[in-house]
Amino acid sequence: MRDERLRTENPRKLLTELAIPAICAQIVTLLYNTVDRFFIGRMENGTIAMAGIGLCVPITMVLTGLSSLFGRGGAPLAAISLGKGDREEAEDFLGNSFMGLILFSLAVMAVGLIFLEPMLILFGASENTLPYAADYLRIYLLGTLFVQITVGMNYFITTQGFAKTAMVTTMLGAVLNVVLDPLFMFVFGMGIAGAALATVLAQMVSCAFVLWFLLGKRTQIRLRVKKLRLKRAPFQRVMALGASPFFMSTSEGIMQICFNVQMLKYGGDLAVSAMTILFSMFQFVNLPLTGVAQGSQPIISFNYGAKEYGRMRETLKYAMRVCLAFSLCTTTLMMLFPSFFIRLFNSDPELVELGSKMLRVYICGCFFIGANSLYQQTYTSMGEGKMSFFFAFFRKVILLIPLLYILPSIFPWGVFAVALAEPVSDLTTTLCNKLYFGRFMKKKLG
Repeated sequence: MRDERLRTENPRKLLTELAIPAICAQIVTLLYNTVDRFFIGRMENGTIAMAGIGLCVPITMVLTGLSSLFGRGGAPLAAISLGKGDREEAEDFLGNSFMGLILFSLAVMAVGLIFLEPMLILFGASENTLPYAADYLRIYLLGTLFVQITVGMNYFITTQGFAKTAMVTTMLGAVLNVVLDPLFMFVFGMGIAGAALATVLAQMVSCAFVLWFLLGKRTQIRLRVKKLRLKRAPFQRVMALGASPFFMSTSEGIMQICFNVQMLKYGGDLAVSAMTILFSMFQFVNLPLTGVAQGSQPIISFNYGAKEYGRMRETLKYAMRVCLAFSLCTTTLMMLFPSFFIRLFNSDPELVELGSKMLRVYICGCFFIGANSLYQQTYTSMGEGKMSFFFAFFRKVILLIPLLYILPSIFPWGVFAVALAEPVSDLTTTLCNKLYFGRFMKKKLG
């Protein structure tokens, strides 16, 4: 049985088995996020189009937040219930998460379509970038329900220990996206709208696969019609636990709005375009770390529910080594060879020169961010969403967003002062989280 493996198998072996597919899935997610930018950067007026796509990121981050609210909020609770042997309760969390995801996604889609252009202007769109951003976002919003079901429900596949299946779900869409992007953009001449359509169609296929699995015979917890009615108790618990990852994603969107507005102010459309690439580089560091943390989540949640604390500690120690090694290596590479990473998206000499200098500043706080990622996921895995929420709030709202406005007013470095806000907040948060985490685990596990 899958749950017996979570209870008895060697934690290092189990984490490796669960983390590798989760990391691959996150890398594929990174491809989703970057392949559009890769092809858009090669369009005519690619630099301006790149800035336009960057303006859409805050809204796509809000939508990602919805999938985290119900996926990362419900999946650990379902795993804890399985650890206790309560399959009925686990399916309550699945059904309520699914319905919440549908209702909230439709609401956001409607609001986004109604206020599309005013939102983009508020987010920093200029006269040049607005048409590109509007063309992309309009189509993306129309297909957002498929995107959210795919991402949100995939957490419930991973939390049962089916990490390879979750990886296949993501890979299906990613491969299709890579194939369809150049077809729609260049062969059919749809430009930036073709990139959005390719993403939506690819996610529709992934969505069908996720639903097929959760309605099938292999899953331990199944989507059942009788479980789709919202119930106050499980729905509130999902919302409470998912509040932190939801806030982390949506605040990332708010933060990127602030970045775009400040970059437009101090460096124009070129700086906004460079910032779009820098966001991709941050994801290159962060998403595989998320994969390791997600690989640890089923083990930690299940064994926390089963009171097997020794297995939890062993899993955390191994995961920490992996996370720190990855964040140290990737950050070092970007510091040494920044122009290589910028040229992956666009070879405009001005953009490469500016983006390379900005990347060194922006990414220098990520050396130890692997530890922070694991701390955040562990709080959530143990059902302690409040602490995960606090540190997300601390990093984004208390530190990062104010620093985006304070640092440029103190230092005469323009866009570089804006970029400096990221490493200052990253390093400060990681240090504070480390100091708290040890006491937290001692109190919870003894």
